[in-house]
Amino acid sequence: MSSKACDDMYGDESTHTFLFMLDDGNVIDGGRHGNAARWINHSCSPNCEADEEDGRVYSGTLCDIMPGEEITIDYNLFLEERYTPAVKKAYACLCGSPDCRGTMLGKKR
Repeated sequence: MSSKACDDMYGDESTHTFLFMLDDGNVIDGGRHGNAARWINHSCSPNCEADEEDGRVYSGTLCDIMPGEEITIDYNLFLEERYTPAVKKAYACLCGSPDCRGTMLGKKR
């Protein structure tokens, strides 16, 4: 889905993004010429993790994944702003995991 299609679907207030920040601060925009990995959804109990090696991002499994099973990672999003209840609501998680923390935001470091 293009960035414009996302804007049309979700409006300007959406937190929907395909951005992936690398360790060196560079950002990969999966909404521009990205591959199918941009559709990996968030879960607080993920079955995959993202690893960066030489400026490239790889997805690796954390457990066996059955055919047809959804692939998920923990987005562990980080914002500079304070995590108010409104901000947490904007980044709400509905993954359904018993360990769900209720937000896609990671802990402040």
